[in-house]
Amino acid sequence: MQQIHMITPCLWFDNQGEEAAKFYTAIFPNSKIVTVTRYGEAGQEIHKKEPGSVMTVEFELNGYAFTALNGGPLFKFNQAVSFQIYCDTQDEIDHYWEKLSEGGDPKAQACGWLKDKYGVSWQVVPRGMADMLKNPAAEGSQRAMEAVMKMKKFDIAELNRAYAV
Repeated sequence: MQQIHMITPCLWFDNQGEEAAKFYTAIFPNSKIVTVTRYGEAGQEIHKKEPGSVMTVEFELNGYAFTALNGGPLFKFNQAVSFQIYCDTQDEIDHYWEKLSEGGDPKAQACGWLKDKYGVSWQVVPRGMADMLKNPAAEGSQRAMEAVMKMKKFDIAELNRAYAV
């Protein structure tokens, strides 16, 4: 049985919820599809979905619960909300960046942010970057921030170099 967290993101898709859940669970370790619910006859005059089509997909990404809802084309994703992925190594950053940006919008890539092929925004971040940037009066923090602002995908070695110089 899936552990239900007090707060679980619900991602509204037109009709790609199951496809997106499969895409995401293939990228993150310890991930799985938990439950798929389907539309029935009830409420069809409102939801206008074919009975038997996927309504929601409950899934986990590295143990965190998510729900994908096939709610129709009314609402779209935008960059006002994103999911942060904290990475310990450059290999992790490269992995998540490559996989999540595949088919996404290259114009939406800046400062570690990317938009995937479903329009969901992610920020792939080196763990510890916040420590580098927490003191804006310090020279190292200023140099690190200048480096951040020039990057699309974060380069840990370059950030460390900028901070330490």
